[in-house]
Amino acid sequence: MSGTNFPKAVLLHVLVIAALFFLQFILPDYHHLTLTRIMVLSIFAMGYNLLFGYTGLLSLGHAMFFAAGLYGAGMTAFYLEWPVPAAFAAGIVSGFFVSLLIGLVALRTTGVAFMIVTMMFAQVAHLSTTYFTSWTRGEEGLVMPQSARAFDLFGWAVDLTDATSRYNIALLLLALTLLIIFLLVRGPIGRALIAIRENEPRTLMLGYDTARLKLLALVVSGTLSAMAGAAYALLFGYIGASFASIQYSIEALLFTLLGGAGTILGPLLGTTLMFYMIDIASEYTTAYLLVTGVALVLLVLYFPRGILGSLRERWLTWLP
Repeated sequence: MSGTNFPKAVLLHVLVIAALFFLQFILPDYHHLTLTRIMVLSIFAMGYNLLFGYTGLLSLGHAMFFAAGLYGAGMTAFYLEWPVPAAFAAGIVSGFFVSLLIGLVALRTTGVAFMIVTMMFAQVAHLSTTYFTSWTRGEEGLVMPQSARAFDLFGWAVDLTDATSRYNIALLLLALTLLIIFLLVRGPIGRALIAIRENEPRTLMLGYDTARLKLLALVVSGTLSAMAGAAYALLFGYIGASFASIQYSIEALLFTLLGGAGTILGPLLGTTLMFYMIDIASEYTTAYLLVTGVALVLLVLYFPRGILGSLRERWLTWLP
């Protein structure tokens, strides 16, 4: 992105955050809650997009990182009665160490082998959540008590069961994620990650430590995904084994592909469209997944790089 296009990109992201902030004052309760959930899952998809869209590594194990944050935050709050900020931090730290350990092993492979290895690790994580049911309660899950969903911040009482508090915390985390990814992909590291995606042997020949860069991308990606999981557990008060299933890894991939892989706002757009497409279709037919499948086929035909990716390729070349 050239220097002259930088203000446009910054303004676009600021306007998106501002629009989301003001929407809370006009949305009905149902859409208020839905958009809160969309913002949290968009963080998950943005973390995935950093690895897949910018680095070119297709993972089918990102539900494992989401679940690491979900259980890291949820179980410390439920069993150890940690305050919300400490439990949230525990979820993020859990995701950091899980992604670091998985990265050290999985990145010894490439291509399809990497995809299969990440899927295998994710399946082990999912089976673990259903095996240790005395702690996790498996598919039934754990419902957070009221005491685990309220805290004091500098004398200000925050209640996570309050819709407005949930919405604004989700928006704050989304804005933070956008800032992190924006700064990362526009800097030297981001350009190196894109070079790896386009031609890793040439990038290695130019003197870049591609192994270390890919590990960095995976750790940042996994940690952001874990932050989304920790936020989901504490904001919505539930943790369950279904969040660790491969379905959630595939959903992150679909959100990214729909909005545009390798674009910062693509995962947010993809998550929003997918949520509302399924929601509207389910009102008219039980075969709503068929409608979603047809929409994805049309997307591949007319927007092969996703919506924002295709718009950037054809007209808006300044989109980051």
